[in-house]
Amino acid sequence: MRKVCVVIGSRANYSSIKSAMRAVRDHPELELQLVVGASALLDRYGTVLDVIERDGFEPDERVFMLIEGETPATMAKSTGLGLLELPTAFDRLDPDVVITVGDRFETMATALAATYMNIPLAHTMGGEVSGNIDESIRHAVTKFAHIHFPACADAADRIVRMGEDPANVHMVGCPRMDLVAEVLADGGDGLSSLFEVGVGGRFSLDEPFLLVSQHPVTTEYGDGGHQIGETLAAVQELDLPAIVLWPNADAGSEDIAAGMRRFREHEDDSKLHFFKNLPTTDYIRLMARTSCLVGNSSSAIREGAFIGTPSVNIGHRQDGRQRGPNLLDVAYDRGEIAGAVRRQLEHGPYETAPIYGDGHAGTRIADVLAETEMPSIQKRITY
Repeated sequence: MRKVCVVIGSRANYSSIKSAMRAVRDHPELELQLVVGASALLDRYGTVLDVIERDGFEPDERVFMLIEGETPATMAKSTGLGLLELPTAFDRLDPDVVITVGDRFETMATALAATYMNIPLAHTMGGEVSGNIDESIRHAVTKFAHIHFPACADAADRIVRMGEDPANVHMVGCPRMDLVAEVLADGGDGLSSLFEVGVGGRFSLDEPFLLVSQHPVTTEYGDGGHQIGETLAAVQELDLPAIVLWPNADAGSEDIAAGMRRFREHEDDSKLHFFKNLPTTDYIRLMARTSCLVGNSSSAIREGAFIGTPSVNIGHRQDGRQRGPNLLDVAYDRGEIAGAVRRQLEHGPYETAPIYGDGHAGTRIADVLAETEMPSIQKRITY
C-alpha cells in the first residue's frame, strides 16, 4: 500500500482535490492520509474542516499554521509556521508521497517541508499563469515537485519548458471539474435550505440573481476596500439580488471584509445575502443557476467555462489564464462592471468549454500514483 498524504489548507484547496482524495481512498493499492491546516480550521472562514468531515474524510493531523491579520508580513510568517509544523506531521505519518494543491502559501510550506524530508512531492494545477503572487508560488513549487498533474494543455507544455521531465508530467485535468460533472449529472435543486446560514436578505433563486466572489490581490495590497466597494456599487446599480461570498485568507482579505461590512452598514443590503463559506455542491448549483458570476475567482474561468456560466472577471488576479468564451474582463470600475454584467444578462448561458478537464481527473491522479514508479528524489533540469 502506497501512502498518499494530501494537505488541505483552505476551502479552495479542498474543492480542488476532493475527487482525487476519494479516488485515492477507494484505490486498492493506495492509503489516503489527510493533513488539514491553515484557514480550513478557522471559524471565520467557515470551518472547512466540518465540510471535510461531513464528506466522510477523517483528518490524520490538524496543523494550526495561520497567523491572522492578512497582511504580507503575516502571509510570510504563516508560511514559516507551516514549515515548522508540517514536518512533525509528515514525520508521524511517514507518507510515500505528498500531494500539494495549487498556489497558496500553505502549498509552498508543504513543498518545502516534503522535499527537505526526501518525500516525493506531487503538485496539482501547476504551470498556469495568473496576475497574483500565486503565479510565483505555483512555478516555484513546480521546481520542487517530482510528479506534476496540470489541469490544461498549455500548463503542461509550460511545465516541460521549465525543465521538468515530460515523463513526470501527467495532463489529468482539474479535479474541481469532477465535482461539477457529478453535481450537474445528479440534477435536483439541493438549495432549499441555503438561506438558513449566512446573513442578509432572502430571495427566490428562481428569479435572476448574481453570484459575487472576490478575493484580495496580494500585489495590490491595500486596495481591496476600494475594489470590493466598486463591485458592490455596481451590484446595487443593477438592482438584482446577489449572493456574496467572504474572501479567502490572502493578504488584504480584511480590507475586502471591511468593505463588505461598510456597505452593509451604510447602504441598502436587503437584496444581498453574505456567506462565509458554502459547500462545494451548493456553489456549483449556484453557478449553474446564476445569471452572472461577478468578481475575480478562478471558478469563473475553470468551473464557469465547464458549466457555461456568464461571468465578469474584475481586475488582474486571473491575468493570463486560459479561458473560455463565458468571460468578460473589466477594471475596478462600477460603470464597467455594471455594463459587462448587463451584456452577460442579455447573452445568457454559454455552451460548455471543457478547457480544464472532462470530469475524470481524480481517478487519473490515483492511477498514476498507484502505477507509476516514484521519480528519483534528486531532480535534474532537462535542458
